[in-house]
Amino acid sequence: MSTVSVQEQDLLARVQDGLYINGQWQPSSSGETIEVHDPSTNQVIKTIADATVEDAVRALDAAVAVQDDWANTAPRVRGEILRRAFDLLMERKDDFALLMTIEMGKPLPEALGEVAYGGEFLRWFSEEAVRISGRYGSNPEGTGTIVVSQQPVGPCYFITPWNFPLAMATRKIAPALAAGCTVVIKPAGLTPLTTMFFAQLLEEAGLPKGVVNVITTTKSGGVSTALLSDPRLRKLSFTGSTPVGVRLLEQAAQGVLRTSMELGGNAPFVVFDDADLDRAVDGAMVAKFRNIGQACTAANRFIVHESVADEFAQRVADRVKAMKIGRGTEEGVNIGPLIDDKAVETSARLVADALDTGAELLTGGNAVEGPGSFYEPTVLDKLSPQSAILRKEIFGPVLGIIRFKTEEEAIEIANNTEYGLMSYVFTENIDRGHRMIEKLQTGMMGLNTGLVSNAAAPFGGVKQSGLGREGGAEGIHEFLSTKYTLIPRKA
Repeated sequence: MSTVSVQEQDLLARVQDGLYINGQWQPSSSGETIEVHDPSTNQVIKTIADATVEDAVRALDAAVAVQDDWANTAPRVRGEILRRAFDLLMERKDDFALLMTIEMGKPLPEALGEVAYGGEFLRWFSEEAVRISGRYGSNPEGTGTIVVSQQPVGPCYFITPWNFPLAMATRKIAPALAAGCTVVIKPAGLTPLTTMFFAQLLEEAGLPKGVVNVITTTKSGGVSTALLSDPRLRKLSFTGSTPVGVRLLEQAAQGVLRTSMELGGNAPFVVFDDADLDRAVDGAMVAKFRNIGQACTAANRFIVHESVADEFAQRVADRVKAMKIGRGTEEGVNIGPLIDDKAVETSARLVADALDTGAELLTGGNAVEGPGSFYEPTVLDKLSPQSAILRKEIFGPVLGIIRFKTEEEAIEIANNTEYGLMSYVFTENIDRGHRMIEKLQTGMMGLNTGLVSNAAAPFGGVKQSGLGREGGAEGIHEFLSTKYTLIPRKA
């Protein structure tokens, strides 16, 4: 028997089930479909179109056809459309939050938080659209005038992940539209409905047909290969795993495409002996368990000074023991389902390896019997340096602690990874805090906080965590090309 409420059924019925190409919702040319599941029950909640390669090319055709018109649309007009989209999203925040909870599993309060966060990209880039500027001045020789201008990159292809289905769409779409670029977006097959619902909202906000096109497909490899090999495409933006990102970069290199890559993470969470433990524990709960641990920014390795490790571990374990597991729509739930059974198996395997290599289990450590893909929130202490959990991105509600003695040792452990997306540091020593800013090899850092992401700040990593930045003043420049013109002066 279905656990979907009448309210949820009504909402799902309002989400289109086709491909959005050139302003029209349409079935796949093959007639094939994709089943979308609720991870808390594993039940099918909607069946949607499964795009072919030919459908994807038609989506790019639509984006190319209107690229010049959209680029020539006044920046103020582009910004006002984004602002209307923000206003509509805020009016319908409850619908979007509920839809995310149904298809992805996160607790409803967290889904509402994502609506607020995702909406800020619309508002921020609605303001940035009118601030695209250049430079004008004499050359050093005094023989001419240098004019530097910014122009839209051109048609873009976006591949978004399943874990933040609204924010990952708005974080890419908003700056592209602000800059004057058209879009083909492929949301993850596990959570496509929120992006499809957002496309409906963009249409209502006045976005011209063809500017944003949405394709859902199980043929990701073939679709991406076809689009990336098309010389009309000029930009790729991908959020997902590093191995997939590397393959996409190889393909994008053949056409010398502009790329933005937000890839894997292995975030260190460093607690020094002088840390405010109240703040550190609060930060740990957010940095680890937000989105059920399924975030590239999630704290992955808790590196805690030996003098405070016992107290930190116990306080965190006590908080975790009190967490409620259940469907994200239920009141008081802190831990919803993981995205699928494979994710549960990954958490279980990493915990088993940690215990086999000497870790101590403080709480949790078990999969929850179905229906649904649930895993208990877990705390492990005294991890061995050989533990796989220190090297692999967990993407689950598992908090593992390793202890250190000196600042130099903490830095070495934190930087001992091929990834470099996010780091968290807790210390009351301002000089030490500045040293960590300089020495930790990550693109972002939270100093005495477990929540860092903001639409007004540049999001991105170093090393194998990616290329480019999303958000902030930097975000729109990922979608602009710089042109230099010299105007000679007459003698």
